[in-house]
Amino acid sequence: MILESKSPKETYQIGKRLGREAKAGEVYTLTGDLGVGKTKFTQGFAAGLGVTEPVNSPTFTILQIYESGRIPLYHFDAYRIGDIEEMEEIGFEEYVMGEGVSLIEWADLVEEILPSDCIRLRIEKDLERGFDYRKITLEVPEE
Repeated sequence: MILESKSPKETYQIGKRLGREAKAGEVYTLTGDLGVGKTKFTQGFAAGLGVTEPVNSPTFTILQIYESGRIPLYHFDAYRIGDIEEMEEIGFEEYVMGEGVSLIEWADLVEEILPSDCIRLRIEKDLERGFDYRKITLEVPEE
């Protein structure tokens, strides 16, 4: 499925809609170049879950946990991962199999440890369609 956003606000709203529908145990992967709106999408996703605290990219901590929503949000950022073992050291598998929903930015960098049933999102710019235009490709595994 292709979703289109013409502004950061629309990217946020798409994230919020998906966050409202998210279920415990689901894993969302988020890929795209720097500056495409991954954090804006994640902020909307968290709002859809009912998270009340500020949501920022956990680039320097790898994982941020938000528990103020209807289910916990485990927000990973693999951008600075030097080696897959770093993800294993923070308990990646326990979180992914846990009671919350996992959202993994830069998921392409940790592809080998991702569950096969991830919900995959890719955000891309298309400057010919406008500076703020984003194409969001959503791939949901078949049941």
